[in-house]
Amino acid sequence: MSNSDSGNNDDLSGLSHFFFYVFIVHPATAWILKPGRFERKKSIWYAIAFLTALASIKTGLEFNSMGSNHYAVLDVTRSSNPLEIKRAYKKLSLQLHPDKNPSPNASDEFDSVKQGYDILIDMELRDVYNKFGSEGIRTNKRFDETRFFLELGIYYLTWAVLSFILTLGKKNNGDARHWIYSGMIFMLIVEVYLMTSSSQETGSSLPSWFFPQTTEYEIIWLLHSLFPAYMNGCRTLGGYLYVDIEAQTRQLLIALQEQNKDILLVLRDVQINVQNVATRSISNTPAPNSSISSSSQLPVSTLKATPTGKLKELQERLQVNHSNVASAVKQLHKDAGAQSNNSSFGFYAMILGYIVISYIFS
Repeated sequence: MSNSDSGNNDDLSGLSHFFFYVFIVHPATAWILKPGRFERKKSIWYAIAFLTALASIKTGLEFNSMGSNHYAVLDVTRSSNPLEIKRAYKKLSLQLHPDKNPSPNASDEFDSVKQGYDILIDMELRDVYNKFGSEGIRTNKRFDETRFFLELGIYYLTWAVLSFILTLGKKNNGDARHWIYSGMIFMLIVEVYLMTSSSQETGSSLPSWFFPQTTEYEIIWLLHSLFPAYMNGCRTLGGYLYVDIEAQTRQLLIALQEQNKDILLVLRDVQINVQNVATRSISNTPAPNSSISSSSQLPVSTLKATPTGKLKELQERLQVNHSNVASAVKQLHKDAGAQSNNSSFGFYAMILGYIVISYIFS
């Protein structure tokens, strides 16, 4: 397989993983976290368990498809010296030689042992294998600090931009974005440490007791494989745990608007009844003396002091308040619509940006 074919396969694999988590895993997790489906604590635990199980199964299957590494094939560790590797190879070569091994895959098994021995016995090749895997051996890759940090910057910048676009919504631009970027920083620190440090004795940056047959390349591969699941988990849980203060304010304003409408209707009825009672009282009152002024000639302050005047004053104030609340509700609806359009635009921009960046930097 050529380098270009391998790079294209990696790009297609990364793109398929990205779409798998965005279009399948995220909606499934959102279904679990739908309000009212389960209790709040149970919903969170069910979602975490679902994401963990799915990521573990998917990553485990992919890891198994890679096959055993050379350390596992020879049954040695990263700290094994050349003498120990020679002994292990001699023992296995006698057992797995095609002349003695009845297995139909005897030739392939023997070649795997021979290949592992040739790589691990050479400290320089062993270091390349630890850092870059079998692909690094095949392409005769060597660690170059400038190239490493350039590739590292491209990789993390791409995911940082995509994570930012994915969390453009109001629900996700708080805790979810912080969780994602914290995970990226942790992954970056681990990757830089594993790739830039090594022991003079074993050539590995990992302590001998830590998964003694696992290479730095496999650990970095594992982190990169799990990050899409982690990112979508943070995005989903962050949106579920988010408390929308503006939405609550909008609901309160709408409720206040409806309450004002009901109060105004009641006040109109009360005002009409008071006016009717006042009219009947006036009609039943004896004719006043000429020295007493009619009610139409009373000052304004006197009119407002009557029950009808007070009701009218209260009605005017409620009408002004109702107008202000209605204006605020209208503006909130307008802002919500604009935010929804921006979120949709950001989602499609994220999809397009991922495809473009993936092929530009392949």
